Amino acid sequence: MTIKTDSIPISVSLNPTLQSADMHPQETKDKKRVVLIAVYAILVAACISCIAKVLIFLINAVTNLSFFGLFTIHEHHPSENQLGLWVILVPTIGGFIVGLMALYGSKAIRGHGIPEAMEQILTNQSKINPAITYLKPLSSAIAIGTGGPFGAEGPIIATGGALGSTLGQLLKITHNERKILLASGAVAGMTAIFGTPIAAIFLAIELLLFEFSPRAIIAVSLACITGAAGHHILFGTEPVFYISNTISTPSNAAIFSYSIIGVIIGVLSIGITKAVYAVEDSFERLPIHWMWWPAIGGLAVGIIGYFAPRTLGVGYENITDLLSGNMPLKFVLTLCILKFLSWVIALGSGTSGGTLAPLLTIGAATGILLGTLTLYFFPNCGITPSLMAVVGMSAMFAGSSRALITSIIFALETTGQFNALLPLLGACVASYTTSFLFMRHTIMTEKIARRGVQTPHTYEPDLLAQILVKDALESSNAILEEQMTIAQARSWFGETIASVHVNYMIIVTQDNNYSGIISASNLYSHHHDLNASVASLIKRKPISLAEYDTLRLAIDKMISENVDVLPVVSQQQELMGVLSYQHILSAYYKSTKKANTEEINILLKSKFSRHQ
Repeated sequence: MTIKTDSIPISVSLNPTLQSADMHPQETKDKKRVVLIAVYAILVAACISCIAKVLIFLINAVTNLSFFGLFTIHEHHPSENQLGLWVILVPTIGGFIVGLMALYGSKAIRGHGIPEAMEQILTNQSKINPAITYLKPLSSAIAIGTGGPFGAEGPIIATGGALGSTLGQLLKITHNERKILLASGAVAGMTAIFGTPIAAIFLAIELLLFEFSPRAIIAVSLACITGAAGHHILFGTEPVFYISNTISTPSNAAIFSYSIIGVIIGVLSIGITKAVYAVEDSFERLPIHWMWWPAIGGLAVGIIGYFAPRTLGVGYENITDLLSGNMPLKFVLTLCILKFLSWVIALGSGTSGGTLAPLLTIGAATGILLGTLTLYFFPNCGITPSLMAVVGMSAMFAGSSRALITSIIFALETTGQFNALLPLLGACVASYTTSFLFMRHTIMTEKIARRGVQTPHTYEPDLLAQILVKDALESSNAILEEQMTIAQARSWFGETIASVHVNYMIIVTQDNNYSGIISASNLYSHHHDLNASVASLIKRKPISLAEYDTLRLAIDKMISENVDVLPVVSQQQELMGVLSYQHILSAYYKSTKKANTEEINILLKSKFSRHQ
């Protein structure tokens, strides 16, 4: 009768592929879960596409009733109203109603949607109040329909996220899977409004998921495809911001000019972000309840709308007109300044609305103004007003949100002008870089950062998914042959559990084949026959790891099986060693320390060379 000690035979792996065969049942299960979540994502996307159309109908109905006294869902622009001074009261009343809904319904309807979704993902396991599913579109329809200077995309993103989260709370799924459904619903809503599936996929990656994995990308992509189909059926197939004139391929001088203008827009995007939260801080200091703030913001919207009617409402037609490149400069300048004032005050007041359409409007107008100024001093630089508007709106969004790829692809998909790719790339990278260097948080993250929520700014691969079990594997002296009696085992370790320095013992056969695992507390239980074998104490089916499994899989198994250690076995079930959570932490620490040391060495060498 013997006890295995540190001299554990280590087997040589025949083939990584063969070794990974032990993972096959788990891999099959994981792939089935991927397919299941993808099906759920498609269902959510189909529902949110219909809700997007309903939201547009609601906005039209509220607009027609508020500004024209009509009971119809046909589209009319608030700028065509004949109310005179009475127009000031319409956004004020709308803001008051939104304030009441926030007070007696849910405070979560306030804001523009994406930051709230990000916060729930990062802090609340992607759980959003189901009431948001109907309160957000209704409150947004009232806010926008009464003249609020917002787009429909923010509310529908929030609604789609709430719908996905609600379904995820009803189903028996993990919080990571619920996060995928939340993101799928949110970006499917964006796609349903704009018809931009590829940009929406990148929006999910850059602002919501904080990961790039098959389980997430498959579900999100299928949701976006479904949302795009919904857009084509319910809204049409033409680009949302159609430009009749085809943009020609720009010269290198023009691309350079667009890039320089991108730097300027990046600086302006920082100012806009700071302005939004400065106004929000000003409302926080008001000696009245927050319920009244949207009404005050609505009053400002109404006053500005009286002098500049085209600042009222969604304003997608403003973007289309700006992108045509034929609008008078006076109109462009007025729209740029007054739309900004109206939007920043309304958003800062905490009403329900979005940021994307206003940013696009302000960015397009800014691009035209900067482009005109550039052409005045450098008439041969090769830029055109129409492309400058496209570049301006995209660069403004890139700088404000730091969703770089989303901004570029969004402009291409909404305009259909693929010759704009290089100017967009140059301007958006310039704006993004400027924002990254000089602004800590973005318009999407500032609010939740103030609440102590930190958002990831890098999307690095999971280090634990890259380290193999064999790289962290260690031998163990807590290994017992299965025919050993309980009395013999206790004699070896000590007569009381207090003398035991391990929590689990590994049971093997005489041939060193893995048999099972028992806990130290079970070994020392008073209810056992001391002459019984230690094999009789095995209560659970044998669980183990293969040497080519990853530490990520090891952690998942430890959590699901509620154990601190796992044996590592060969393909022939021969014990190779034991992996504990301490081993995992040690391997992770060594890997990160090595990476940090290499980075520090590079920086030190660079600094030393500069002093030579």
